Amino acid sequence: MNSKISVLIVDDSSVVRQTLSEILSSDPDIEVMATAADPYVAVDRIDKQVPDVMTLDVEMPRMDGITFLQKIMSQHPIPVVIISSLAGKGTETAWKAIEFGAVDVIAKPAMGTKQFIEESRIQICDAVKAASRARLKKAQAVHEISPKLTADVILARATTKAMAETTEKVIVVGASTGGTEALRVFLEMVPPDSPGILIVQHMPENFTASFAKRLDSLCAITVKEAETNDAIIRGRALIAPGNRHVLLKRSGARYYAEVRDGPLVSRHRPSVDVLFRSTARYAGKNAIGIIMTGMGDDGARGMKEMKEAGAYTIAQDEATSVVFGMPAEAIKLGGVDKVLPLQDVFAEALRHAENG
Repeated sequence: MNSKISVLIVDDSSVVRQTLSEILSSDPDIEVMATAADPYVAVDRIDKQVPDVMTLDVEMPRMDGITFLQKIMSQHPIPVVIISSLAGKGTETAWKAIEFGAVDVIAKPAMGTKQFIEESRIQICDAVKAASRARLKKAQAVHEISPKLTADVILARATTKAMAETTEKVIVVGASTGGTEALRVFLEMVPPDSPGILIVQHMPENFTASFAKRLDSLCAITVKEAETNDAIIRGRALIAPGNRHVLLKRSGARYYAEVRDGPLVSRHRPSVDVLFRSTARYAGKNAIGIIMTGMGDDGARGMKEMKEAGAYTIAQDEATSVVFGMPAEAIKLGGVDKVLPLQDVFAEALRHAENG
């Protein structure tokens, strides 16, 4: 029996199909089952053999990738990784792909340095492996909520309190595969007076700003893409920009974000380990760490460092994780105080923040 992950590549560019075939075939655990220039050819391929994972472009002739994704997920669900240039309007389209059931969205490889090409290979192969293990769920409709209070009113009060309290709590979160939906569920539970939140979600650049903007429209708190010197204050969640590391820092009573370039850490940039280590150093027992769904072990070591520094740590449980990799590794290392289903994670974090 062949234990390799079979992949169907769907892209209208012959150059991209060839490049992706070479990248995926370089991994001993993956085999390219077939390629297709458009969704109609892809259907013929799937009729002959159902792949373990399908990579899918967004803009294609005859039928666009989003329409094809909706048809596949409603008729014959297959783990799908969107591979897109994610530029301009394509970013919004890629976000819709996540809503419609894609497991992950990653940047299409481009010409660049040897290091860039190697990093693209790692990210694409890891995304396919994670998708092959993902629990597929039906896409959920986006719902409307009542307009929230202006961010200026909430943040002005929170800024004063955060500066005055030297014991102010801070929440840091790490997530990967399945994390875009998990973070939506999590952040929609957060009230406007919640401790400040800093998040690493594995995703490509040009996607995180759109992701943060969508979450901001759905949540009672302010959500934005992190920039260096952004204050981490009550009523605000910051999300690490794609392809940049983010660290939690402190100056006196003030927590703030620092965005940095650098190599992949734990196979990722941004890396959860980088965020958690900085949190252990600068927040210590005032921090609450949360690790969510995702493949691999990014964040496991950092979470253990946080716990050793006195922080309270929570892992999402297996039943509600799309991929129970990162939480499982953190638990295995002994870095987790509590394991909970996703819907209970924030309540536990808030309980600890208020009661210590």
